[in-house]
Amino acid sequence: MIPTAFSTSRRQASIAFVLGLAAILGALAFQYIGGLYPCELCLTQRWPYYIGLPLLALAVVAWDRLPLWVRLALLGAVAALFAWGAGVGVYHAGVEWGFWPGPQSCTGVGDEAVSLDMLGDMSNARVVPCDAIQWELLGISLAGFNALISAAIVVLLVAGIVGQLRRAQA
Repeated sequence: MIPTAFSTSRRQASIAFVLGLAAILGALAFQYIGGLYPCELCLTQRWPYYIGLPLLALAVVAWDRLPLWVRLALLGAVAALFAWGAGVGVYHAGVEWGFWPGPQSCTGVGDEAVSLDMLGDMSNARVVPCDAIQWELLGISLAGFNALISAAIVVLLVAGIVGQLRRAQA
């Protein structure tokens, strides 16, 4: 049996965890330190981090004590979460660039009637439209960076899964 303490798959999962942790901490820093408040789609894109990172931490920390099928299930579930997150990131970036319309609740496009009570409640809320790019670097918005980072995490995790399956069959 190949010792897994320093296996490539565990290293890939660890790198994916660190990359994901850096991304969510960066998003929170942009929000709480930089004053860039998230829109509805931004908040949706955070769910893979909030759910996936604890699962990934469990897999990495307990790697040697987990049966192969549990490791594969954890990595597969986290990869699926981040694949979904990458899709939401691509969708959000497309909304920002005007490639397609965003959700009505997030883009200010809507035809429903608004009561005076609703307007009063809205004055206390910070509303950030999903189609407004708040920050970008090299033409890539935060939503675009999230899509790229999420996709990189998926690639790392899928490579780790494939590596484990190959070692198990050898």
